[in-house]
Amino acid sequence: MTKKKILLTRRWPGSVEKRLSADYDATLNTDDVPMTVEEIGAALNEYDAVCPTVSDKLPTSIFTGDHRARILGNFGVGFNHIDIAAATGSGMTVTNTPGVLTDCTADIALTLMLMLARRAGEGEREVRAGKWAGWRPTHMMGTRLGGKVLGIIGMGRIGIATARRAQAALGMNVVYFNRSAVANDRLGGLSATRLNSIEEVLIASDVVSLHLPGGGANTHMMNAERLALIGARGMLINTARGDVVDQIALIAALKDGKLGGAGLDVFEGEPDVPAELIAMENTVLLPHLGSATIETREDMGNMVADNLDAFFAGKPVPNLVS
Repeated sequence: MTKKKILLTRRWPGSVEKRLSADYDATLNTDDVPMTVEEIGAALNEYDAVCPTVSDKLPTSIFTGDHRARILGNFGVGFNHIDIAAATGSGMTVTNTPGVLTDCTADIALTLMLMLARRAGEGEREVRAGKWAGWRPTHMMGTRLGGKVLGIIGMGRIGIATARRAQAALGMNVVYFNRSAVANDRLGGLSATRLNSIEEVLIASDVVSLHLPGGGANTHMMNAERLALIGARGMLINTARGDVVDQIALIAALKDGKLGGAGLDVFEGEPDVPAELIAMENTVLLPHLGSATIETREDMGNMVADNLDAFFAGKPVPNLVS
């Protein structure tokens, strides 16, 4: 039996590449060089499945309906880099990898909070630059998170996991906005208050953490007006998608003292990061590390493989994006 042809657009964990190479006629991106839109569009005509990542762009123009590929095995939970309506409209099945990256992304959100509150990035830069003059009572004082209010925007799996960590480990109080109330059994013992609007959460919070999909109506949902509501001593954490924050407005708010600080794992137009953000001391900037553990990336890759296996076997696909 002829093996199905599949393409991985970036380098994946070795164990997953080995599995896919055994089961499929797999083309690997061994140089790990990003593919262009045109190259991915051409691949849809050459392969039975294309497996993209968040670093790829799959716009309307590449989905013609007469391409060979019939499934996109997306490596990641987010899929705003894919025009889903165009893909499904052309007869494609689109899958993603939800659930497996929840804990790792929540860990990064807490990392950003702690680094920002305790000025850890500034401190490390000072030590590495040989500028530390020794301990003194007023040196690089930050703020403690215990007793502070954490506001979660988007109380899904990652939002809940972040809130539970912040409350259990740091003693933070939690408020949140979600389109619908979250059932108590999903909160797993977390004490959290749902407020009626995003604005109410921003006003009530000392730290705001974003956990919602990018694209569509969420593009630039954190605009100048909303950033100002967090306040001059407040902090913004983003481990969701870069485009949910108006980056120009964020830079202005940080420069003008309307926002105390920002911890960012994602950026609009990444990997490009504005020089203004890099130059600021009241920011912590990470290179999209949310799911970057060996265990999680292997789990993500194996979930893609499971989706492909089910699809080509004519079985229900476990993680279908509708």
